[in-house]
Amino acid sequence: MTSKTRGIVLRSVKFGETSVIVTMYTEIFGIQSYLVNGVRTSSPKGPGKANLFQPAAILDLVVYHHELKNLQRLKEFRWEVLYQNLFFDVIKNTIALFMIELLQKCLKQPEPNAELYHFVENALCWLDEAPKGAVANFPLFFALHLSGFLGFRISDGLSAENRIFDLEQGFFVPQEPIHPHFLDIEYSSLTSRLLQIDQPSELEKIPLNRDKRGRLLLAYQHFYATHLPDFGIMKTFPVLQAILSET
Repeated sequence: MTSKTRGIVLRSVKFGETSVIVTMYTEIFGIQSYLVNGVRTSSPKGPGKANLFQPAAILDLVVYHHELKNLQRLKEFRWEVLYQNLFFDVIKNTIALFMIELLQKCLKQPEPNAELYHFVENALCWLDEAPKGAVANFPLFFALHLSGFLGFRISDGLSAENRIFDLEQGFFVPQEPIHPHFLDIEYSSLTSRLLQIDQPSELEKIPLNRDKRGRLLLAYQHFYATHLPDFGIMKTFPVLQAILSET
């Protein structure tokens, strides 16, 4: 049985001499793996199509889907979104790879979630067209808002009484907890401001230097590691820090 769906490429590995196995987050079926034959070969008509399966690519798919199989097959595939900058701009591409790795670490079961899919797709499209001033803060925005689709949403509960963000509890508390995993008043306030942003273009209004941005990214990584078993360490994190230190 064939079905049409959109999908975001998470990972692609070579298989055999001409094929690839692609892990994708799809709109209809959630996270799935597909065997794609013959895309690494070239012909007189043109090069192979392996470049379509770069991480963060958004594709329009016709898939053969069988509920009991772990490895599915693609019948048809083509670009759904043609990025203008994301694959070529070093900063935007690094941020996109950070987003994709975070998504991979959060998605363990093939459960569909259309709202989450649309959030990620819209985030990648916005990043592609984003003005330079808002790009550096975008990983913070994405990490904070992604959690809302995963069952541990951070509510903006900052108040005169609750001014400390507890990274283990995931909410604002009135005083420093006994464990070391919390944000002080300044960084808790910055987190509150980021949570209040609905449109990524507003990120330009929050001026952050590289040290503050790096500390917040590290804190949010710990927040995810606390709430998701086997989260581990993000490989893209040090690369992202290095790239954003230049902005």
